[in-house]
Amino acid sequence: MHAQRKMIILTEGMSDDCHAKTAVSVIRYNTKDVLALLDSTQVGKTCQALFDCGGNIPVIANLQEASGANTLLIGIAPPGGQMPESWRPIIKSAISHGMDIISGMHDFLSDDSEFQHLAEQHQVSIWDVRKNTFKAVATTHGIDEHCYRVHTVGHDCSVGKMVTSLEINKAFYQLGLDSTFVATGQTGMMITGRGLPIDCVVSDFLNGAAEELVRTHQEHDIMVIEGQGSILQPLYSPVTLGLLHGCRPDALILCYATARQCFLNTEHSIPSLKEFISIYEQIAGAMHPCSVVGIAMNSRGLDEQAYQAEKLRVHGELGLPVVDVIREDPQVLADALLSHKERIGK
Repeated sequence: MHAQRKMIILTEGMSDDCHAKTAVSVIRYNTKDVLALLDSTQVGKTCQALFDCGGNIPVIANLQEASGANTLLIGIAPPGGQMPESWRPIIKSAISHGMDIISGMHDFLSDDSEFQHLAEQHQVSIWDVRKNTFKAVATTHGIDEHCYRVHTVGHDCSVGKMVTSLEINKAFYQLGLDSTFVATGQTGMMITGRGLPIDCVVSDFLNGAAEELVRTHQEHDIMVIEGQGSILQPLYSPVTLGLLHGCRPDALILCYATARQCFLNTEHSIPSLKEFISIYEQIAGAMHPCSVVGIAMNSRGLDEQAYQAEKLRVHGELGLPVVDVIREDPQVLADALLSHKERIGK
């Protein structure tokens, strides 16, 4: 893998906020490493125009339009994590041009004999971010209670738990506090270069993987642990439960999307935030005392007036601080967490 990545991000035909959430986050947090976005259906636009981040990073039609690139990053997170077959020629071309490949899909590109042979021939690396060999059950031992553990949870998947975690950690850092972000998914791992892909750990070892992440980072005063899925999401609930029990959080930030009425990719209605708070606190509390101390709103699609009205409504209903960490300073959530940290004596 090249020490200094110069990336082209592949989102061919899928440059929307849902499919391309990996691309959006890598562009937002690793902007300087991204040379271009590859999507022939959006040529002539910029990443700023498509995703409201990334400035003038261009959208290109083919690899040859971005000179100096040494890495192709697969920028989509489709349901099931499968590679579109139409992308095979693009990936082969990238490898043949000496580019490393980074993929967060469940389909491991390094297990593909054609890709593997080409990579060996051209002496490049394929990093399947989700690929792991972790095999250890949780022990519930070895947790250093001096470290304050913050965990983001959601009312559904794909509502901004990773972004909220990164922004809260950044707010702590700006206060001069010893805080670290703990990646539990492929995009967070791409951004930071470390972590464990919790949704691709064998189920018996999921809690143990979360516990190991805590032990690995507990030399810090604060850790902000990225959440996955949702405890009531009909398709993705197991990973959420394993994280709650494995990382034994002291505090939770509940993330939700204002436009979401049904769980993603289902017709099942989403319960109220008040119900989620009760459920999360009860389930997390079975392992360790835990409280929801703030709400992170994903307000995409709301104008400023509607956003402020929604903030007032949720705050009035729940009595907790509410903010969209992209639209406003996340310091209100950081302050609530620090007050909670002091109350519990950490």
